[in-house]
Amino acid sequence: MMDTRPNKRVSESKTLHTEIVMSSHVNGAGRLFGGLLMQWIDVVAAVVARRHAQMDVITASISSLEFKAPAHMNDTIELVGQIVYAGRTSMEVRVDTYVESLSRRRTHVNRAYLTMVALGEDGLPAPVPALIPETDEDKEEYRAAEARRNNRMKEQKKA
Repeated sequence: MMDTRPNKRVSESKTLHTEIVMSSHVNGAGRLFGGLLMQWIDVVAAVVARRHAQMDVITASISSLEFKAPAHMNDTIELVGQIVYAGRTSMEVRVDTYVESLSRRRTHVNRAYLTMVALGEDGLPAPVPALIPETDEDKEEYRAAEARRNNRMKEQKKA
């Protein structure tokens, strides 16, 4: 069966979001609330997936989310999202988070992988464009995402 879906490049949906950590964003220890960062990551992933699918999306899962270092008040947070895999109705999006302070360089503090599902006008999962990886890194990410997807499918069949 021939795939008749349109194709889209990784670069067509890449998204950058920047925030400055304000007093309302930090906990009692003066660090960025992890839940708020998770919200920002989810929004970036949704924008990436919406740009790729050109329709509404929902978050199906987060397969990896690790906080490697804190962000503090007045730090700049930069989130970079890109699609790494497109299945028939789902997409995997990688969101990298960087922290920049006024006294130190840019530090990579988080990488998250989210599975997003496209929704048609009827609210049901709908086909998305196939993905064209452009760089060697894109191709490597695609293979890794495909392996994660296959592992999830195997685990679902076991359950």
